[in-house]
Parts: sequence; structure tokens; C-alpha cells
Amino acid sequence: MKLRNPFKNFTKFEWALWLLSLVGILTAFFAAQNTDYATLAVSLIGVTALIFAARGDPFGMILMIAFSAIYAFVSYVFGYYGEMIIYIAMQLPSAVLSLISWLRHPNDKDGAEVKIGTLKRVHIIVLIPLAIGITVAFYFILRAFNTANLIPSTVSVFTSFVALYLMVLRIPCYAVAFIFNDIVLIVLWSLACLQSLNYIALVVCFSIFLINDTYTFICWTLRKKKQQLATNE
Repeated sequence: MKLRNPFKNFTKFEWALWLLSLVGILTAFFAAQNTDYATLAVSLIGVTALIFAARGDPFGMILMIAFSAIYAFVSYVFGYYGEMIIYIAMQLPSAVLSLISWLRHPNDKDGAEVKIGTLKRVHIIVLIPLAIGITVAFYFILRAFNTANLIPSTVSVFTSFVALYLMVLRIPCYAVAFIFNDIVLIVLWSLACLQSLNYIALVVCFSIFLINDTYTFICWTLRKKKQQLATNE
């Protein structure tokens, strides 16, 4: 990747969305008198990563790698071993693979935008049995670890795997799978907040993720049409 200023192409809306996301997380964190700065760091990195992902910018995957590592640590501390395993065994490697894939398929000369992929029948044929098999296997693994809130943690495995699989392939509907995953995670960390308000920043974080992933899906869908038109010209 060429050395460049990753913020230079932000639109006014993206600047507003990013800054409001940061303010929302910081406000929730300090309003709850939180002292767990790892949750703050992971939340700020996460929402920033999503803004770049929405742009199809590989820099977002670099931030996602950092997000995955810190989030796995936060999940381990609370006892969400499912989330920890997902992010260590699935999310982090997938972010690395996505970074490689996005860098190898640029749509512009400076590599600031990825070439959008197309969902094919073979992708679905491979995805369905893999997602089901991995989810069932994880259920028993998570149960053996006495994972907190086992059922939603298991559902998170399924939604995460589908999202990550599609993200590596550069397919726009990966953001839809992440939207469902955001909803699951909002539930998970809301349950955690019943025990400690230190996790309120993560509830706000994934609520903002929900908005950002919706924006990502819209952006990627429009960008795909634009790239197809440019190809046909």
C-alpha cells in the first residue's frame, strides 16, 4: 500500500458520522465513570475502522486487525469466551486475509478503493455447510468453557462467520451479516452491563456499528453499480 493520507477523501457526511460516533462513545464512557480504557480504545478503533471499510479502503482492515486483538482481550476479561475465540480464531485472521485480498484487487491506482466482488452460487454452496458446521462445533466448545450467555454467543459465531467469509470475498452483503451480528452483540454487552456499567461503551459502540454497517452496505451497493458502469464504458 502506498503511503498516503487515508482521511483526505472523506466526504462531509463521513466526517460527521465519524466524529459523532467518537463523541457518542466518549460521552457514554465518561458518563458511566468508566475506568476500563481497553473498552474505550477498542470502541474508538472499531468505529474508525468501519468508516474506512465503508469506503472500501484497505486501511480499514489494518484498523480491524488492531480492533480484533483488543476486543478479544476485553471479551476474555468478562468471560465471553465465544467472542474471544471468534476474534482470535476467525475475525483477526479474516481481517488479515481481507487486507491481502483488498490490496490485491484495487479499483484505483493509489489502492484507496477495493474492487467489489460478486456473490456466486459456489460461494453459497460452500458457505452454508461451513457456517452450520462451525456454529454447531462452537456451541459445544463454548459450553465446555462455561461461556456467559451461551445462546447469543453461539448465534454471534454464525453471524460473524458469514460476515467474515463474505468480507474476504469483497461482497457487499457482508455488511448485512455484520448488521445482524451487531444486534447480537448489543444484546450480549447489554447483559454484561447488568453486572458492570464498565461495558456501556461497547453497547454504544455496537449500536454505532449498526449505523455504520448500514452505511457500508449502501456505499458498497452504490459503488458496485458505479464500478460496473465504468467497466462497461
